[in-house]
Amino acid sequence: MKELMREAVQLFEEVMFHGAEHVIEAMEGDVWREYSREQLQLLKLLEQFGPIQAGQLAMKQGVHKSAVSNRLKKLVEKQLVVSRRGQDQRERLIELTAAGHHVVEQADTAVYHYVESLLDGKIDEAEIEQFVRTFRKIKELLRIGEE
Repeated sequence: MKELMREAVQLFEEVMFHGAEHVIEAMEGDVWREYSREQLQLLKLLEQFGPIQAGQLAMKQGVHKSAVSNRLKKLVEKQLVVSRRGQDQRERLIELTAAGHHVVEQADTAVYHYVESLLDGKIDEAEIEQFVRTFRKIKELLRIGEE
């Protein structure tokens, strides 16, 4: 069982790191040329967790707050995000604009179509159902989305 778990973890890491790079390199469409991978990830995080403070975004991206500040500045200039006051006057919350939501939707659609074309006819429905069950369970165990 330990060897099987070790292989599962190794495969998961390989797919997550190298698979993400492969998918991003293969992406087509204006959204993937106009915005960096980090900017798109930031927009995706804002869609999922926003409105949120810049420091929290930095923690979620695993980078220094200055890196997030630079990304946010560019996204504000492109009118994809806005900064507003929170309940505490010192608190600044970042949130997506309608245009930001549209960019996230474009990026998601491009990824979906690419992955669908990559897997089409190579993975059957039962395998996809098992994959979804497994990842739902992992998500639940990690309590992702409860923050």
